[in-house]
Amino acid sequence: MNSRAPSSPSSDADKTFARLTTAPVAPLIIRLGVPTMMSMLVTALYNTAAAFYVASLGTSAIAALGIVFSLQMFIQALGIMVGQGCASMTSRLLGAKDYDRVNRLASTGLLTVGVIAVTFSLIALLFLTPFLRLIGATETILPYAWDYAIVILFGAPVMAAAFTLNNLLRSEGLAFVGMIGLGAGGILNILVTPIFIFVFDWGMSGAAWATVVCQFISFVILLSHYWRGHGSIHLSVRLVDFDLHTHALILKNGIPSMTRNACATVAACLLNVVAAGFGDAAVAAMSVVGRVMMISNALLIGLGQGFQPVLGYNWGAGLFVRVKESLDATLKMGYVIMISGGVVGFIFAADIVHFFAVGDSEVMDVGVLALQLQCLASVIMPLNIIGNMAYQVLGRAGIATLLAASRQGLFFLPLAIILPYSFGIEGLQAVPAASEVLASLVCGYYLYKLRCEFVVRARGGNVPKSPMANR
Repeated sequence: MNSRAPSSPSSDADKTFARLTTAPVAPLIIRLGVPTMMSMLVTALYNTAAAFYVASLGTSAIAALGIVFSLQMFIQALGIMVGQGCASMTSRLLGAKDYDRVNRLASTGLLTVGVIAVTFSLIALLFLTPFLRLIGATETILPYAWDYAIVILFGAPVMAAAFTLNNLLRSEGLAFVGMIGLGAGGILNILVTPIFIFVFDWGMSGAAWATVVCQFISFVILLSHYWRGHGSIHLSVRLVDFDLHTHALILKNGIPSMTRNACATVAACLLNVVAAGFGDAAVAAMSVVGRVMMISNALLIGLGQGFQPVLGYNWGAGLFVRVKESLDATLKMGYVIMISGGVVGFIFAADIVHFFAVGDSEVMDVGVLALQLQCLASVIMPLNIIGNMAYQVLGRAGIATLLAASRQGLFFLPLAIILPYSFGIEGLQAVPAASEVLASLVCGYYLYKLRCEFVVRARGGNVPKSPMANR
């Protein structure tokens, strides 16, 4: 990390502030969102590519990939929790030009995520086999899952830290740098995975080592931005704050992200456990559908992450007309993305699943309807994702946590038990779509309330909280 810690803003910081508070809102969100979309899209593509390569090892192998994917999701969740915990404050603080506090938060956050990820890896390694059984690994799936998971846990600290750095970069409007870092690792992963699996003959371990090596390269690329002293944020070991209040503040603001990702992890585990009752083919099918949906979801989440720094900067600067405009523009673009993707996915569902099914008719039978149902429900996802992101970047952790938990926690978990029990395999296929619909009722209500507040502020009215009350 950079050893210097400037007390005054750099020219880069001044330029970023001017851009985020004066540029036309919709084009600005697109410029900030597209790099994040691309990096997440590459991540989604290399996950689907890994599924394609591993499929040649058999149905149990691709099912194992789905089992361990929940573990990878949790590792990413640790990095995103700390990164978003810092970013939700840093964008507002940068808008208020409080650079000293920004640097201390970011430096502290990077150390925090390293400690958390190492601790988690050590605990998981001690209980790896029972843990894999708990999250759905059958006797035929377990050997493949164990080979993959042990390597992923070895690289967990670097993987988590890369996601923290990416969130810090986005908070200062440098999503393009994050795209270069994560995108380069993702593209390289697509290229080297078949080499590690087939040329080196490492099988499942090869797929895992390809992921870890490429994530390390992403981490180095992202960290090098700070080594070179660029941007508005400066990292230094001398700025790490060991005050418990600072760590608690980071974790408090990161709780909504952690809740969202932890719920997604638990939901994936429970779905695997329930699907295992219908056989390895059901586990493989739901895994394939989940990875395919990551592609369209990546576009929406990338757009939302382009929206967050715009909202944060302008909220911190007290520019409430731009705050309202940014929310409206993001929702409109989100609907265009998800409706377009949903139509394509629904029409070509059979072709998409067949690409991964490797001739297994049982995987096709389960996967096609599950994908079509998720494509239908995806058109309402902007309410759920954008609403959650808006509350989080404003530091309203309580509501943000509720919204984060609703989609894959409050509704998904009970539905994953009730629907398959009541309707069999068709109930299993309907679980993700049904939870999306129910969550939209909660998220839609709170998003409507937030937009009403933005309208009042934009008109110069009085709302109880001051712009920086959540600093």
